[in-house]
Amino acid sequence: MDYLYILAGAAVGFVIGLTGVGGGSLMTPLLVLGFNVQPAIAVGTDLLYAAITKASGIWSHQKLKNIDWMIVKNLCLGSIPGSISCIYIIQYFNLSAEAFESIISISLGIMLILTSAVIVFKDNIARHFKKPADYTPSPFIIICLGLVLGILVTLSSVGAGAIGGALLLLLYPRLRTRTIVGTDIAHAVPLTAVAGLGHFQLGHIDFQLLISLIIGSLPAIYLGTMVGEKLPEKTLKYIVATILLLIGIKFAI
Repeated sequence: MDYLYILAGAAVGFVIGLTGVGGGSLMTPLLVLGFNVQPAIAVGTDLLYAAITKASGIWSHQKLKNIDWMIVKNLCLGSIPGSISCIYIIQYFNLSAEAFESIISISLGIMLILTSAVIVFKDNIARHFKKPADYTPSPFIIICLGLVLGILVTLSSVGAGAIGGALLLLLYPRLRTRTIVGTDIAHAVPLTAVAGLGHFQLGHIDFQLLISLIIGSLPAIYLGTMVGEKLPEKTLKYIVATILLLIGIKFAI
């Protein structure tokens, strides 16, 4: 077991607890740039990491009645087939290692840039595209949103949290923020699990790395949450968004 990986898991877990920013946007770049893990291995391992670490959140949010299961169902109707189709296409075309790594790196860069923008401008976007309080999107729109998220998350491991949550906030103005968060987590768990298992089939999971990251992150998330109560959330999110933007540009170019 590599103690540096445990430390990396703890660092990302602490930042997640501190800022609420999803693990995918932080963990995958850290593994690729900090530990020279192959992008495909980093994405696949991070997807299973996300599924495991977020699974406990479903129970707590359900207990507080913070999950809208109809929205979760519609998202999954799009995202699960989207993720499975993405894995199947990768297998069918039998891409070379170089081509596949290039696709993942570009996808990762784009999603990191989008995530940084969402973190910074989420409130402004919500005000600009404000919907009537009684507005309810059609199930077809949510299924299409799930489809797009399923493909992007499978390729980059980024987007299920920050981007998915921001779009739900815009589409469901009547819902409490806590319900949006709970619903987003409830959808992220099956999506990341399916995508992670797809990458497992492709041979993109490092289980020793996965266990080390989980050992480090679980206690650190709790600690970060406690510390975050005493620090200015806005400042922290701007710092994280800037880091994600710079890393995203590095991957995308």
